[in-house]
Amino acid sequence: LRLLQPPKLKDPEFIEELRALQADVFVVVAFRMLPEVVWSMPPKGTFNLHASLLPQYRGAAPINHAIINGEKESGVTTFFLDKEIDTGKIIMQEKCPIGFEDDAGVLHDKLMVLGAKLVVKTLDQIADGTVSTKDQQELIQNPEELKTAPKIFKEDCRINFNKPVDECYNLIRGLSPYPGAFTELVSPEGKKFLLKIFKTKISNQDIPNSLSTDGKKQLQIACEDGSLDILELQLQGKKRMQTQELLRGFKINSDWKINTSIEK
Repeated sequence: LRLLQPPKLKDPEFIEELRALQADVFVVVAFRMLPEVVWSMPPKGTFNLHASLLPQYRGAAPINHAIINGEKESGVTTFFLDKEIDTGKIIMQEKCPIGFEDDAGVLHDKLMVLGAKLVVKTLDQIADGTVSTKDQQELIQNPEELKTAPKIFKEDCRINFNKPVDECYNLIRGLSPYPGAFTELVSPEGKKFLLKIFKTKISNQDIPNSLSTDGKKQLQIACEDGSLDILELQLQGKKRMQTQELLRGFKINSDWKINTSIEK
């Protein structure tokens, strides 16, 4: 396969190389915004595969935000590019259920398979001239109900355990395995350790402090209305592991705390 990796997408030499391909259509998957000179080039257009059911979750991180918001369903959309990001006319869509324990990695893999098939179906329709489109505005009954999927930054990944347990649970799985939700583990001496959390289970058990552990297998963190059993985690300087693996080599007791401050 011919591979082009221009540092600038408006580079004249790159543009001429694209024109020389004489492509009928361009397909865009997981890429940054293209200049109009590129996406308007092929006679049959340029279409994008997006990991949501547009017009919901326009933006850079639709998989993460769908899970963070506790959605029960997602999907993939193919649409023709235009001047605004993720607003072009919809060609085809496929829905996909989100399981209660699915994290962003699991949903990504589901949508990857679904999306690959949808791209082929879309190309087939474009090739045989049967493609039809739908304007996204027709699907927007109330603009206030549109949910967005902006890029995720480091501080978006900090867990606020003062929130309801469902919200904490969804944030953690929505950021797992990447970039990873985090908090700070605080020793009795006040030393802080960055702690990434990848997998949890909701518990209705109330615990007296911000953290509870038997020092062997179990680690629980209190939320506003319950607690989370921490199942997979990563302490700074260590690899990702199950809780019992960490506790075998790193001694934690109930005198330790979770830093509940969310100040930057």
